[in-house]
Amino acid sequence: MVSTEYERRIAARFATFDQDGNGYIDREDFSAAAKAVLTEFGTAARSEQGQALYAGGEAFWQGMAGIADRDGDQRITREEFVGGAVKRLRDNPERFAEIARPFLHAALAVADGDGDGAATVEETVRVLKALGVREDIAATAAASLDTDTDGKVGESEIVAAFARYFTVPE
Repeated sequence: MVSTEYERRIAARFATFDQDGNGYIDREDFSAAAKAVLTEFGTAARSEQGQALYAGGEAFWQGMAGIADRDGDQRITREEFVGGAVKRLRDNPERFAEIARPFLHAALAVADGDGDGAATVEETVRVLKALGVREDIAATAAASLDTDTDGKVGESEIVAAFARYFTVPE
């Protein structure tokens, strides 16, 4: 992949995390993501599911900060993201999946309307839209996550796809 294409793709991934668009990723971005998902599904922040989602967001933030926050200022700049998170995790997508798993697990639990351990494709679209993904892209992405075409998206499908998306090869 040409370097400029790689940079463009990484910039898009950075923007996914930078929920408030202030130019860096911080703890508040993960809290905002949790709040958006809870609001979309009408789940109270103080509920067990709400607390699990916020805890998952905190764990995700801590993992990302540990990998990418080079100067220890509790913010990850785009340069730190590209130089730290992406480069260090590119060759180890399983590590990235493990950092993201608590948040993804909790988001799935919030979206899982019937409690069977998987979200419908439609529920997955709602999660993605709540996280700022455009509706057309969310619909395409959610459908592609249903790898066994059962109309459901399970944790293993989400975690694997998430790791692939954010550990972009150069």
